[in-house]
Formats: sequence, C-alpha cells, structure tokens
Amino acid sequence: MARWQHTILRHHRGLLWAFGVAWVALALGVWLGVWPLRGHGPSLVVSLVACVLLGVWVRWQREQVVREAPLPQFLKRKLRDTYPHLSAKDCDLVERGLRQFFLACLRSRRQFVAMPSRAVDAIWHEFILHTQAYRDWCEVALGHFLHHTPAEALGAKASSNDGLRRAWYWACRDEAIQPRTPTRLPLLFALDAKLAIPNGFVYAADCGNRLHPLHDNASGAAHCGTSFSDGSHSGDASGFGGSDSSSDGGSSDGGGDGGGCGGGGD
Repeated sequence: MARWQHTILRHHRGLLWAFGVAWVALALGVWLGVWPLRGHGPSLVVSLVACVLLGVWVRWQREQVVREAPLPQFLKRKLRDTYPHLSAKDCDLVERGLRQFFLACLRSRRQFVAMPSRAVDAIWHEFILHTQAYRDWCEVALGHFLHHTPAEALGAKASSNDGLRRAWYWACRDEAIQPRTPTRLPLLFALDAKLAIPNGFVYAADCGNRLHPLHDNASGAAHCGTSFSDGSHSGDASGFGGSDSSSDGGSSDGGGDGGGCGGGGD
C-alpha cells in the first residue's frame, strides 16, 4: 500500500470533518449572500461529490486491507504455542477466520460483533497483546480500535446474541451462503470443530437435517446455524441484529450494542 493511501485511511475521519466544515461554510455563505450562488454553486456540488466518492473509496480500500494485507507472522507461532496439535496449514485457516471476523466488523459499521470461535479468538488475543501494531492495523483496516472480549455462543443476553448474528450473517455473505437456510458452515463457525479445538464451539449448519453428522451429537455440544434466525434466542433474529436490510428486523429482548466489535463474556 502506498504511503498516501495509508495516510488517507488513518485520517479518513478528519478528512470528512474538513469536507463537512468547508461545505457548511460555503453553503452558509451562499445562503447569507456573502458570495453569489453562480460562482460557488459548482463548488458546493463538487465538494459533496468528492466527499461521497472518498467514503466509497475508503470502504473499498479497507476491505482490501482486511482481506489481503499481511498480518504479523509471529501470530501463527503463538497460536501453535496455545494449540500444539495445529499444523502450519491449520494456522493459515485460523488466520483466514480472523480476517473473516474483521470483515464482519467492518461491514457491521461499528455495531457489536461477537467472536464465535475459540481458535480465532486465541490468535486475535495474541495480536492485541502487541498494542501498537494492532492499533495501527485497526486504524487502517477498520477506522477505529477494536476491543477484545472472549468467544461465546448464543445465550441469554440479547446484545451478545445479536453480535453473533452479525458475525454469522456477514461470514455467510462472504462465502455466498444463505444465512437463513445454510447448507454448509462459513469458515469462522467451522474452525473449532474442524481443528478439534479443546472446549471449542461446534456448529452444524442445520441441526434439523438428520443426515448431518452432528445431528445426534450425544454431548449436546453442537450449535445450529439456523438458530441465528429462528427466534429461539432473544434479540433481533429476523434481521440478524440489523445486518439484513431486507428484513423489518424486530427484537424480543433488545438489540445489539453500538460501540464496536468483540465478544461477550463466557
């Protein structure tokens, strides 16, 4: 990434404020007759279009950073310290899961996104311990600092449930999976079972499918992808925590938090 691109992504909010102040000052001056509309009307339009285009460009660039920008290589080594049975290929998958989680956070526009995987949570936690590198990544990739809290599954708290629904919705969208009627799991929700993570969260795409190998799980540890939209847990099931704009949403017990991404307590 070029230095100018990095600078714009880090200071995007300040640039928007500058555009906004300039546009308001120009519009106010025209309205008060300080300067004629004929001479400054085009400037108003150009500044507004420039502001919109900047926002679109920044959004696109942030997604590219989340998907492709290198992450510190020591994170995979730290992950293997936590889970020694993982191979190098397994660690690559966990890193991809972390990117998918970051993408869900970016697309949720600062709404709370919960962490559904213990494996991805472990590598995320190691990243956060290197504060300056993590802070720089967040500023460029997400536009704000992303606080960490532990991984979890659907439970009693509506805001946490909606955070998981956002993670599910955007992870499914990332892999062209239908969130309401999934036939397979997105990577972020499949990793713990795939990698045999101790005390991990095991998911089945649809627990109502008797052909699914997890349907008769005697331990009862499997969680269902269809539970995110079936209303069996509190929160906005119909709208996936507000992620699905085609739905009217609705909540039986409150909505999601608005202060960033992360997970709730165990």
